Amino acid sequence: MVVEIDESKFGKRKYHRGHHVDGVWVFGRYERGTGRVFMVPVEDRSTSTLLPIIQEWIKPGTTIHSDLWKAYNCLEDEGFHHLSVNHSLNFKDPETGVHTNAIESSWRAAKSSMPSGG
Repeated sequence: MVVEIDESKFGKRKYHRGHHVDGVWVFGRYERGTGRVFMVPVEDRSTSTLLPIIQEWIKPGTTIHSDLWKAYNCLEDEGFHHLSVNHSLNFKDPETGVHTNAIESSWRAAKSSMPSGG
């Protein structure tokens, strides 16, 4: 089984410009093959916050695809097969084929379905 994991901030750009976003971090998992998505709000993106969620929702031995976020560096030690893609270079690793396109699409779908406040 292969799952993609990522985290994204849900909220509004501060003063409607720039990259700073006020809001809440959300951790997500997309399961390839079934298309099942899991998303949960999190306090922060630290290993101590994300690892217990990963351990609860993903079986050991599962192949996990992620970006290079440092909180995921421990996944191999925790019994997962971890592959990552460097998003500063490309969206899909040309050598391994690793990508997180499905969870990224899930973020877009979830955010577009949320009402925009003013």
